[in-house]
Amino acid sequence: MGLLDQEKFFVRQKAKMLEIVAEFAILDEAGTKIGAVTEVGQSKAKKILKVLASVDQYMTKKFSVVDADGTVIMALERPAKFVKSKVKVMDASGALVGTIVQQNALGKIRFAFEDPSGADIGGIFAENLRAWDFRIEDASKREMGRVTKKWGGILKESFTVADNYYVEISPELTGVARQLAFAAAVTVDTALKSDARGFN
Repeated sequence: MGLLDQEKFFVRQKAKMLEIVAEFAILDEAGTKIGAVTEVGQSKAKKILKVLASVDQYMTKKFSVVDADGTVIMALERPAKFVKSKVKVMDASGALVGTIVQQNALGKIRFAFEDPSGADIGGIFAENLRAWDFRIEDASKREMGRVTKKWGGILKESFTVADNYYVEISPELTGVARQLAFAAAVTVDTALKSDARGFN
């Protein structure tokens, strides 16, 4: 099963004293690493700014999503965030797959999935003001998955609330919508960075 076809997985952020480069491990339900998300393309100047000042949200951030073999399967770019976030999702060749667009700044946070033409094909929606639990929907508003900080099972003891979460995506969600749902699930923390309600 390819990484984008995974139906249930964990996302774990590496703990750092100073988070200069964001890194996330993607684990299956047995705790085996099946992929990763790594921030790329930072200049020395940007790294220094991140240490000295809280300006992270005002910087463009780029990420690579790789499988267990280190093969790049997806690239993500979040332009500088002022009020609302937008994440562009590209495939391994650099072609635009679609965009994840924050729809509101107040209340329960909502992100729309847009295909390259700008058509709304679903989204990911916070179920509480702290934005710790999300439901994933398709274009017909059917629930197609969840991102949550509530989990059980084999990995329960090794996780803390701070930077880890559990993802479920229905096999019925396919094509561009699935790729955007996967991208959203592994970058919710980054998309909401510096927002006190986010995964921080």
